Amino acid sequence: MQSIFFDRPTLIPHTNKPSSPATHSFVTSPDLVVAMITAGSLHFNPLTDKLKDKDGNEFLLSPPTGEGLPERGYDPGQDTYQAPPAERASVNVAVSPSSDRLQLLQPFQPWDGKDILDIPILIKAQGKTTTDHISMAGPWLKYRGHLDNISNNMLIGATNAANGEANKVENFTTGEWDAVPATARDYKKKGIKWVVVGDWNYGEGSSREHAALEPRHLGGLAIITRSFARIHETNLKKQGMLPLTFSDPADYDKISPTDKVGTPPRRSCIDTNPSIG
Repeated sequence: MQSIFFDRPTLIPHTNKPSSPATHSFVTSPDLVVAMITAGSLHFNPLTDKLKDKDGNEFLLSPPTGEGLPERGYDPGQDTYQAPPAERASVNVAVSPSSDRLQLLQPFQPWDGKDILDIPILIKAQGKTTTDHISMAGPWLKYRGHLDNISNNMLIGATNAANGEANKVENFTTGEWDAVPATARDYKKKGIKWVVVGDWNYGEGSSREHAALEPRHLGGLAIITRSFARIHETNLKKQGMLPLTFSDPADYDKISPTDKVGTPPRRSCIDTNPSIG
């Protein structure tokens, strides 16, 4: 349900949904959502306020009923747990090299200790960029076990500030326009690190870990935004991507998609804060 409450649009979903900073959002029970929709007002109190039927007769909504928990408990199901062997080094997980849905993960290359300058901007994302814009769901989910294949959906839903289009960026080495993942792969092949510039609340939505894995896999170094969604920022850190924010959010408007950037002195950051090393 959406309405105007005080000075902002207001949502009362029964599940957690992303919303704008300019929107009130109150997660509540399905029962209360139905009551509010039936009354058509956020000021409605289903415990005390009455509604009218088609004949003008007043009535109160009946309190919701039902079992909080199954009377006989939950079906425990079949115990299929297999304890790992004591000697795990001898275990070999066999995955077909021709599989397009499964792929063994390889460790990412560690930082070489050198700071990097003149880094191209792969894309300056404009407006809302959710984890679904960064790593789309739908038919792509069948590749969740194959990082290289699912990386072909990286940022294909993000709007490029350079042209107002999705999945079309300029390769600074060739001058050609191509899909975001294809351009990232070309940079990676040439040994060129890249960054993404993002808008407000970058990475909002689901806690999709592939939205952080894919940029690292395709050679990304940092994501620079006005602000991050909290969980996505954490996921980026876990994958070794630098989540950076502008000290002044207005600086986002000063950056051109064709600019080059440099990373902050990461060694000094680690020396002063060992927890990020």
